[in-house]
Amino acid sequence: MADAVTVAPDHYKVIEENDRVRILEFRGGPGSRTEMHDHPDLVAVGLSSCKVKFTVPGGESFEIELAAGGAMFSPAGPHKTEILEGDSHVILIELKG
Repeated sequence: MADAVTVAPDHYKVIEENDRVRILEFRGGPGSRTEMHDHPDLVAVGLSSCKVKFTVPGGESFEIELAAGGAMFSPAGPHKTEILEGDSHVILIELKG
């Protein structure tokens, strides 16, 4: 599967990487979309509030709301992303091995 930064360099930026984690910054406004990509297990921390739709292979989708200052764990896997509401500014901490 494709890497998030490769698929959507206009939305994802690597801000730190070492042998244990890769830290990404994501920015996107309503209507912003990414193509199918994947992440390892990660922790996402919202710097702004947003509502996001994730679509997984096979077409199933689900929506989440992430509040500014909120955090969530996401297991490894592929998805497409669409920002439904808010100007999304999120820090993603990808966990390695």
